[in-house]
Amino acid sequence: MAGITDPRPPLPEWILECYDRLCTQACQPDIGEDSVPLIDYDDAVNILSSDAELALEQRDVEHALTRLLERGYFYEVEDELRVTSPEEQC
Repeated sequence: MAGITDPRPPLPEWILECYDRLCTQACQPDIGEDSVPLIDYDDAVNILSSDAELALEQRDVEHALTRLLERGYFYEVEDELRVTSPEEQC
């Protein structure tokens, strides 16, 4: 989530497309009102790897997930990717 004051260039469009795909597949846990959408890391890899429209190789999928984690689009808890701000992003 590169903010206005973030000196880093924005993420490439193909990585943002990966994020959008994962947001549509993320599930909302039934636990508590403050729960956030999440997706298992391995499921995320499988979803992106098998998406014919994206046509990504394994290393591209891993790169996209790494960049999304580094930029704060997701945070990782016990092999689950959780959406940082679902009301703003997904």
